[in-house]
Amino acid sequence: MGRRGSAALPIIGCPKIYFGNQFDSPCHNNPVLQYDQHLSSQFQPSDRKRFEAALRRFDEENSRDPNFETVNGERRPRELVHAQWLTEWVLKLAPNASEELRLAARCQHLCRWKIPRDCYPMTRAGYLKWREDLKHFHAERAGEILREVGYPDSAVARVQELNLKKNFPNDAEGRVLEDGLCLVFLERQLADFAGKTADEKVITALQKSWRKMTTAAQAEALRLSYGAREKELIERALKGA
Repeated sequence: MGRRGSAALPIIGCPKIYFGNQFDSPCHNNPVLQYDQHLSSQFQPSDRKRFEAALRRFDEENSRDPNFETVNGERRPRELVHAQWLTEWVLKLAPNASEELRLAARCQHLCRWKIPRDCYPMTRAGYLKWREDLKHFHAERAGEILREVGYPDSAVARVQELNLKKNFPNDAEGRVLEDGLCLVFLERQLADFAGKTADEKVITALQKSWRKMTTAAQAEALRLSYGAREKELIERALKGA
């Protein structure tokens, strides 16, 4: 696949909290947290300590994911890795992203493992109910954390709007977030999904993703590296889109 996440140490004993190439433990008295990917001449948060505290809390929660992704040979908590991948794409697509959009990217699938798919009927209706309940769960948990670190109600409401995909596709920031989600799927998850799913279902998923993406995101998608089978499936999907 295309770009890869950074290597990190595996979780042993006290849960680790990863921040790109940085890591620390919640048991440590003086963690050194760096968010250089967020801070630039184009963007400074309204309150840097509060912003960093929110990101730290989101990452702490996602570091507890019992499921793992292998990144550069290292096992890392799945939802933490996914949040970092989504953050990377959002900042690439929108370098001047607002504070609320940056926060939403970091908490979009917050604690997703706590509501497993098999708790719902294995039907289309069950799947849709699961997805809808997940969105509200993520938004509620994110709101709790944002209030905990001192964000005003207006900022909390905006992040939750993005989590819930309200006003999509008319919300420009919501479109950036959806573009990022689609690009994470294509870059990081498509090969695994295609390896265990019938071609027609993969093609349908690709077509749905493509229709949701902006032309800028579609251009990014076409620049990614794919395996031969994934490339063939994408070509078939686009021919029928």
